[in-house]
Amino acid sequence: MDHVAVLALFDRDMREDARPDGPGARVERVDKVVRQVGAEHGWNGVIWSDLDGSGADEAIAGQVRYFAGLGREFEWKLYGHDKPENLGQRLRDAGFVAQPEETLMIAELGDLAIDAQPPEGVRLLPVTDRAGVDLVADVHEQAFGTDSTRMRHQLLAQLTGDEDNVVAVVALAGDEPVSAARMEMVPGARFAGLWGGGTVESWRGRGIYRALVAHRARVAADRGYRYVQVDASSQSRPVLARLGFQPLTTTTPYVHG
Repeated sequence: MDHVAVLALFDRDMREDARPDGPGARVERVDKVVRQVGAEHGWNGVIWSDLDGSGADEAIAGQVRYFAGLGREFEWKLYGHDKPENLGQRLRDAGFVAQPEETLMIAELGDLAIDAQPPEGVRLLPVTDRAGVDLVADVHEQAFGTDSTRMRHQLLAQLTGDEDNVVAVVALAGDEPVSAARMEMVPGARFAGLWGGGTVESWRGRGIYRALVAHRARVAADRGYRYVQVDASSQSRPVLARLGFQPLTTTTPYVHG
């Protein structure tokens, strides 16, 4: 993989030319910044920017004022190669709080191992309705220890919207949900995004996460996508590397509000 070329393509496809991630969301471009204003319970934040040292602080202040006027918390999604080089410090100086750093990992589907299956006794259930969304949300809360209210509302809106741009799946051991994940697919883009892969603690280390990655990758390949991307935690990065994903840069959410 040509890391420089693929990262530039990712920046164009998924950031500079970003599309709304669900029904009711909108993407706006102003002051060399691309931002999303989410629907109720949706994600709000800055997706891409093209700033330099002379204008960065003013652009940051403009986004703070804008989202404050909407009464919404928002996230500035900062990538390791974004300019200026001290953009993270400028965000902290403006009142943003950095969340844990992750690694942007990308794989070309033609080079990816996608034959992994769940272990014996575990089956994968496609999520298509509210009951399935509730299972995904319950797993999310157990796996990550965080509130899943926003994800629950957003996933349900995506699944019931007009566009078929999300795939969600839950792994069941008998009737017990033990792992879950989703994939977002933007029409016209070359990248499918893998999100939310999590397994409850007692079921980790058995290959379920790997099987969920492979399942979603097969769907992406069938639908004509060339790449899959993950914002990988330190825990998932080794598994993804063994499957064929490569690290291209870091990504850090900076939250304000």
